[in-house]
Amino acid sequence: MATWLDNPAIWIKRCRCCLMPELTGKMIGDPPLLRYLEERGVTLNDLVETALVLFVPHPGVENKEKATQIILDQFRDALTDVNVSTLVVACYRAEEDAKAGLIPNLTIERFMGRPGLVTDELLGITIANYIAGARGVFEFIRFDQNKPGILAKLGPITNDAVGGLIAGCSSNMYSQATRQSSR
Repeated sequence: MATWLDNPAIWIKRCRCCLMPELTGKMIGDPPLLRYLEERGVTLNDLVETALVLFVPHPGVENKEKATQIILDQFRDALTDVNVSTLVVACYRAEEDAKAGLIPNLTIERFMGRPGLVTDELLGITIANYIAGARGVFEFIRFDQNKPGILAKLGPITNDAVGGLIAGCSSNMYSQATRQSSR
């Protein structure tokens, strides 16, 4: 029988207050980066659900319910980090400028067709690496190749920025769970 724990969206809604009161707006308030992303159509639920699309059970995180609990903590940490915020916002701004034809040597046609443009991947890798190191980079490749969930709906630079955020948090989720299970 399915319960509210089987649906990540309901889990997040019910547990935001107990696990992450700073994301409810009732105590500390939403992290500014989460508000920034929400203004651009990316919610916490989108981040978690996208991370769970590629979920693979590991020791300490055997099911999606446990994964949701752990990854919410990882997103809380990343969404409050000034360096993650700076990188993600820079990606959004770069995409806006690219769409407007404001980046030297990058025509709008080339930006939309993207032959030879690798900066977007480099930025996503940088975000994943900052959050989780080499393991985050490995996880970024999985998300970049599959483009699950919200990543499929974002632009060519922003999908890699958000993908790097998700990959770093996902990687840290697995690492944290593995450490805790071996104790």
